[in-house]
Formats: sequence, structure tokens, C-alpha cells
Amino acid sequence: MEIDAARAVARSLGATRHVEMRVDLSAFGGSALTDGIDVPKDRDLAAADIPSTYVPARNTVFLSLAMAWAEAIGARDVYIGVNALDYSGYPDCRPEFIAAFERLAALATKAGVEGAALRIHAPLIRMTKAEIVRRGVELHVDYALTHSCYDPGVAGSACGHCDSCRLRAKGFAEAGVVDPALER
Repeated sequence: MEIDAARAVARSLGATRHVEMRVDLSAFGGSALTDGIDVPKDRDLAAADIPSTYVPARNTVFLSLAMAWAEAIGARDVYIGVNALDYSGYPDCRPEFIAAFERLAALATKAGVEGAALRIHAPLIRMTKAEIVRRGVELHVDYALTHSCYDPGVAGSACGHCDSCRLRAKGFAEAGVVDPALER
């Protein structure tokens, strides 16, 4: 289901190339998203703990793959959609992580050693979910192609109770925009 959604988003954005590869972090487990652990529902979003939906090193893995592809095609910019304001407390969504990864990219790549280091951009990192929703509307993002649920139903419908659903709902409500994911 996620692969089909990613393909639909890539098509809608006019991507010239959409690379798919199997990266199965369930081999390690350690998360409600990659293991047999229940996804927490109706959790206190202000809690300071890192929730069980944190996937160990996921953004490090994704950025490493993006860095490799960028270097292979001669790109100098990598973008990631992490957010540090309205989020669940994941350590790899913080500005310090993004800055550290950018330093790593300068040290760990031929491009970086030769003075053409990659830039890691996280344009959403300091935005509220409402600001993200409003910016997406300005950019004509088709939110009907998206959902954020950590525990979707068989047909892909959002559960409405996981952290991600609740943060998304809050963002849409604060932006004054109807979330098309709720209409499915």
C-alpha cells in the first residue's frame, strides 16, 4: 500500500525518476512500526519520552541512501521532511541531527572530500503542522494522496488515534483546512 502511495505521489509531482528499493528495518525490530509491538493510541502528545514508534536509525538509513544516490548522479542537495516542532519526539528529527549528518556527508563522500559537499535540507523542521499544511495548500499539494497513520486499516484508512494521525488532525484543524484523509 505504501509503495502504491509513493508511486502516486511521484507521478503527481512529475518525478523524472522514482527509485524503489527494499529496506526492511523489521529485521532489527525495536519499534512498533517494525516489530510486533502495538502502536500506541491516544498517548499524551506532550510526553517527553521517545515513543515506541521511533524506528532505530531510520532517518540515518534513509539519508545515507539518499546521500549515495545524490553522489552517484552528481546532485549536491538532499531534502528530508523531518519536523522538530509538532512531532513525536524522535531524536533523528532534530536540527542537531541534520547538521551532524551534513558534516558526515562532507567527510564520508568523494564529493565532500573534493570540496563539493552535499547539503542536507530540512525545510519543514521548524514549521508547525499548521504551517506545513498551509504551505502545502499554497503549493497545490494533493493531500488526498497522503495519510500519516502509523496503524492504517486494511483499506488504508487512518486510525485517527495514533500520534501521527492526531498531530496531522491538529495541523489541519489549526490551518482551517479539511483533511481529505478523513473523507476516505
